[in-house]
Amino acid sequence: MYKTVSRLLRIRVPRVACNSLVRTAAVSQARCASTSEVDKPNFPGSKSKFVSQPFLLDPDDMEGIPVYRAMNRDGVFIDESQDPKFDDNTILKMYKDMTLLNTMDRVLYDSQRQGRISFYMTNYGEEGTHIGSAAALDPKDLVFGQYREVGVLMWRGFPLIQFIHQCYGNCKDLGKGRQMPVHYGAKDYHFVTISSSLATQMPQASGAAYAYKRKKNGLCVICYFGEGAASEGDAHAAFNFAAVLDCPVIFFCRNNGYAISTPTKEQYRGDGIAARAAGYGIPCIRVDGNDVFAVYNATKLARDLCTTQNRPVVIEAMTYRIGHHSTSDDSSAYRSVDEVNQHDRSDNPITRFRNYMNRRGVWDEEKEKQWKLDSRKMVMKAFAEAENEKKGNPESFFEDVYKEMPPHIAKQRDAMKQHVKQYKEHYPLEHFQPMS
Repeated sequence: MYKTVSRLLRIRVPRVACNSLVRTAAVSQARCASTSEVDKPNFPGSKSKFVSQPFLLDPDDMEGIPVYRAMNRDGVFIDESQDPKFDDNTILKMYKDMTLLNTMDRVLYDSQRQGRISFYMTNYGEEGTHIGSAAALDPKDLVFGQYREVGVLMWRGFPLIQFIHQCYGNCKDLGKGRQMPVHYGAKDYHFVTISSSLATQMPQASGAAYAYKRKKNGLCVICYFGEGAASEGDAHAAFNFAAVLDCPVIFFCRNNGYAISTPTKEQYRGDGIAARAAGYGIPCIRVDGNDVFAVYNATKLARDLCTTQNRPVVIEAMTYRIGHHSTSDDSSAYRSVDEVNQHDRSDNPITRFRNYMNRRGVWDEEKEKQWKLDSRKMVMKAFAEAENEKKGNPESFFEDVYKEMPPHIAKQRDAMKQHVKQYKEHYPLEHFQPMS
């Protein structure tokens, strides 16, 4: 597994990361020395050798999978060969998308606290995983998100106003107000509508990737999920189906330290999520999720493998959730403010990327101040527009399930209309489009 990571990245795996595996291999080799060629195992699904003494492989004695990093915290490339050599326009788009997302988060989070929308989830600290991965994909690659991948849609050009229409659930929301806020979906941007239930998108992604394989369309599927979702049974089913059926899907895990209020130490015992890939026969890589270039390089590498060999890949992006899990959560109840501030100061992906841009000479303090003003104006303009839109026509609740509305659904619709007409003083009809 370590050799695979090293070969794919063309970097040397630190010797300390391999010591325990080397020791284990040496013990195994010694015990196999007296085994003849005739006595080699021939069991289906196994690559083992016979040994003459029993011993246990203890994962606690093994070093963890190394974390691939391209830049240090000062924005300097550790190995210049890992620089993807983006032009200035691409660099600026990456930074502006990361920071525009951050600005939108602040405005919409505050709007929920003011009672203007019902729910919101911020992306603080994880912006690098969004933009770095999105930039490495083909715009037609199919995306299955969990609920904290807004930057992927932003990178693909999803209009700012549509994000806010969705959170308000108004008449211009593409989902017609039928989803919770932040549950985006956009067919034109190849982004499957998000579901609230954890990990249901993972076997769906394996199935979609199998269809892509059969079509031979040269595209792949990417499925985002958190380390908490990886504890769901759907995750294991998805891994196994994708591995056995050779599906071109990237399983992108955002390991941000906490599954809502549950820290990783209470979530699993092993070495993270990437370590599970080997058990399913899936190539994997662990990457510094706060390094946008490392995420880009890792995703590009994974996509190349998916599309050329029709194999799944697991990417585990190690990051940290700076914000609360959602507006329903108070993270100070289970982690200290000092812990959050330390991560925000020392390894914020936006700060690291800005350090790189300053060194490159494409950004400075004056541009930063101006962009902060401009981006906030953009968000506030879209916010005001979305807030003034009415909710959809209540009759639309009964549409879009059947091509032709069956009688029992039509009966329910008519009963609703009659009820609202009779008791209209109890409903805020002025906020909705009129019914027929």
